[in-house]
Amino acid sequence: MIGRIRLVVALGGVAVSTLALVPLQLVAMKTRLWSEWPVLRLWHRVNVRALGFRVHQHGQLTDKRPLVVAANHISWTDISVIGSRCDVSFIAKADMAAWPVMGWLARLQRTIFIERERRRTSGTQASEIARRLAAGEAVVLFAEGTTGDGNVILPFKSTLFGAATMAIQEGAADKVYIQPLTIAYTRFQGMPMGRRHRPLAAWIGDTELAPHAAALLSEGAVDVELHFGEAIEFSAGDNRKEATRRAESEVRAMLQAALARPIPSKR
Repeated sequence: MIGRIRLVVALGGVAVSTLALVPLQLVAMKTRLWSEWPVLRLWHRVNVRALGFRVHQHGQLTDKRPLVVAANHISWTDISVIGSRCDVSFIAKADMAAWPVMGWLARLQRTIFIERERRRTSGTQASEIARRLAAGEAVVLFAEGTTGDGNVILPFKSTLFGAATMAIQEGAADKVYIQPLTIAYTRFQGMPMGRRHRPLAAWIGDTELAPHAAALLSEGAVDVELHFGEAIEFSAGDNRKEATRRAESEVRAMLQAALARPIPSKR
């Protein structure tokens, strides 16, 4: 019964915030009368609180631009967790654009949809990302290319960093910064999850979204940590695979430290 109450409260909170703030976001996007970023950030902050998430931030998003944020990926909640603290755009799989409600909300977040399996579209997609980078946007790339179980970091895909190379090659920038970001889900209701229970927060494999969301939100009080690493400078002539390995190594090290000593920072 308590789990059902938590679920209803969580979904009700998200619905209210969406009805109140999305119209403001749409007006901002159409008219440019005010910046859309504060509206997005507020929407995400209200949502993470409604969902029962406590976000603990370690470090800051760098102010260096152009910027690609290279992050691990665990769950559908990652976007709101990051968006509640940072003004960033996201890169997502193209099939997400067709999802009911979620696809529409992703567009409001200025998400860039890519088709990773279709090589003939990769140049156009990388060009769009490069254009966003040149315009000064910070773009979040889930560099594993899929979601993990929250215990380990999967290998980063260097091909996903092609936009950074293209931005330099096209003369849009003389360098691009890559900042590692680790997302770590550490506690349920104040208690450490542990390796065995941490995958409860992960949305992996062929798990259906609705039942996973219902099970996760019914738990309540989830602690998640964001750890920002030092930005890596990437210039013309630099090795993309080496930059990818450096980002992956730092994200992995920060995850291991977070899971070994989950010490909440100031919220």
